[in-house]
Amino acid sequence: MGRKGIAGLAALAALTACAAGCTVRPAGEGGSPVRIEVPGRTPSASAPEPEPESESGSRAPDGGGKSARPGSPAPRVLWSPGDSGRDVRELQARLRQVAWIFHGPTGTYDDLTAKAVRGFQGRRGLPRTGVTDSVTWQRLLAMTHEPGRWELYLMGGQPADAPDPRCTTGRALCISKSSRTLRWMIDGRTVSTMPVRFGSEYTPTREGVFHVYWKSRHHVSTLYDSPMPYAMFFSGGQAVHFSADFAARGYAGSSHGCVNVRDEEAIALLYGQVRSGDKVVVHW
Repeated sequence: MGRKGIAGLAALAALTACAAGCTVRPAGEGGSPVRIEVPGRTPSASAPEPEPESESGSRAPDGGGKSARPGSPAPRVLWSPGDSGRDVRELQARLRQVAWIFHGPTGTYDDLTAKAVRGFQGRRGLPRTGVTDSVTWQRLLAMTHEPGRWELYLMGGQPADAPDPRCTTGRALCISKSSRTLRWMIDGRTVSTMPVRFGSEYTPTREGVFHVYWKSRHHVSTLYDSPMPYAMFFSGGQAVHFSADFAARGYAGSSHGCVNVRDEEAIALLYGQVRSGDKVVVHW
């Protein structure tokens, strides 16, 4: 056996003798010492642990082994100042249910609506933008109920029904109980429309065809001691007139049988146009 073979046998013997590792010197002169490491069965305490894997099986990035989530997109904006329509009216009706708004609903996203939205957002830890986004809307939906028709049109603004056929000739105050509106018509043409309010189930407004028999600009009810400005009487003590209560409370209240108008400017104009003898039609 040659010199190199003898040196190899000596190194193998030395390797067998050391369990964790040692330094050996090959046989012969001038050989440099060689350090041989022998791996043990248990990993060293200083050995790195394998990286955790995400649910998909890929290695998780740095950060304590937590899966990284990309930045969430901004919530979608649904309505903002300047918008209008039925959806804005519902937003206002729901804000009214949770006492963040007290006017309207008007169907127009005005400054008061933006202020109410900011207050609602701030109370619930959302960004106070005053703009109704999808997150704000979902929180509001969870806290409110679907508004009924007269919650949506609590202070008026509802579309008028088609006129009753009896209103299409001559001069007529055409009053619909189903849409709660009054049309002032002349020869089948609608001159103006306005929301109106009626009596309760205990003091109902009479239905049928009547005529204006008396006008009283500054009338005060002798029965209820309440003001009835711009009164146009058509059936007993029942009249079309302005109501400050209707202007303040909307359809949350009712009359004692009269046809209430909440827009004082509108009824002032109407009062100046209606004549005694003009027809009054109250219908469903």
